Amino acid sequence: MSEDKPRAGFWDVFRPRAAGTHAARTPDVPASAPAGTPVPAGLRIATAYAWRMLVIAGAIAVLIWLVIQFKLLVIPLLIAILLTALVYPAMSWLLRHRVPRWAAIAVTLIATLAIVAGLVWLVAWQISRQFPDVRARTGEAIDELRAFLLTLGVSESEINTYIDQGLALLQEQSAALWSGALALGSTVGHVAAGALLALFALICILADGGGIWRWAVHLFPTSARRAVDIAGRNGWQTVVNYARTQMLVATIDAVGIGLGAFLLQVPLAIPIAVLVFLGSFVPLVGAILTGTVAVFIALVYNGPWIALAMLAVVLAVQQIEGHVLQPLLMGSAVKVHPLAVVMVVAGGSMIAGIPGALFAVPLAAFVNVVAVTLSSGSWRTGGRPHGDLIWDTVPKTIGPRAPGPARSRTGTMLSESDTEPNTEPNTETKGSAE
Repeated sequence: MSEDKPRAGFWDVFRPRAAGTHAARTPDVPASAPAGTPVPAGLRIATAYAWRMLVIAGAIAVLIWLVIQFKLLVIPLLIAILLTALVYPAMSWLLRHRVPRWAAIAVTLIATLAIVAGLVWLVAWQISRQFPDVRARTGEAIDELRAFLLTLGVSESEINTYIDQGLALLQEQSAALWSGALALGSTVGHVAAGALLALFALICILADGGGIWRWAVHLFPTSARRAVDIAGRNGWQTVVNYARTQMLVATIDAVGIGLGAFLLQVPLAIPIAVLVFLGSFVPLVGAILTGTVAVFIALVYNGPWIALAMLAVVLAVQQIEGHVLQPLLMGSAVKVHPLAVVMVVAGGSMIAGIPGALFAVPLAAFVNVVAVTLSSGSWRTGGRPHGDLIWDTVPKTIGPRAPGPARSRTGTMLSESDTEPNTEPNTETKGSAE
């Protein structure tokens, strides 16, 4: 029978075949590959990812450009949001104790301004008393260093060259830092206008933060509003947790380093403590940089041994912060890898100087929580997404709010206009059905 079956000739290979027969005899050609296209599937997938990444990068670049163009509005607004996260725990405590909202806002603002004014007065008072002695001692230390270098065989011209190079380097670095610090404006009028705008935005957010957030949510399509609302509230709660914890950590750092400077009789101990307090809001980097100021002042005014002791104090405080305070206070709410913090702070300072370094970490924490909430789908179930992340800033309590009017911890009904973003653990809505 095999002899009766016609044999396929050589030219039969080039004859046209039916589509089904061709596909069956050439299984090595992907069914999804367009006819006549020699581009491999891997390259098509890579290019599909590439153009989408280019679109995302372009959108981010346009957003950064808009922020730079409107920096006189954006930076005061960010300052007001960060201040709201810092002072809202105190205001919420007053609200839970039946204090009227207007009175709670007034007490919170007056207390904050009083604390800031008191710190400024203490710094000005100690600088006015000790700065002349520090300046005189600095001149003596420079003369001693010059004499020591001359004994080593260094010529006077070389010493002057080194001094000029050091001063030029300091001027370049200070110019780079202050260019970011003065991002609000180059004139006193711009700075004053930015401060008033930040204060006004702070009052508005404290008075009607819930209404502002609901207006922002309604800018999105109806099908996306619930996801945006839950993700935004979770992100805001993370920012509040971060700000509250960072405030406590900054206070402990300032007290520890300032007390060490006082006990070692290093001048300007109060300004050093205030500087450390402000710098500690930039995690890992700020407290170290501001601590070096204390070490430098101790080296110039008290000598190398006291400077070495001051360095030991700064390092001890940093070790206590990194290994005791941060894990104990943050707990499982915020777990951030040091590499992520350093990279985010460095990127923020490169883009916007000191304001960029200040806002980089809370902004990255907010974006991380929003992305995790949306991508994991936890906004539907109310569960907390788990994962081994380099930037795990998901709050302990995460999930949707219960529908209808919210209740305060005291059981009183809050009106719709009084409902704030979820700045506290959402204990009153646990177990509530969607």
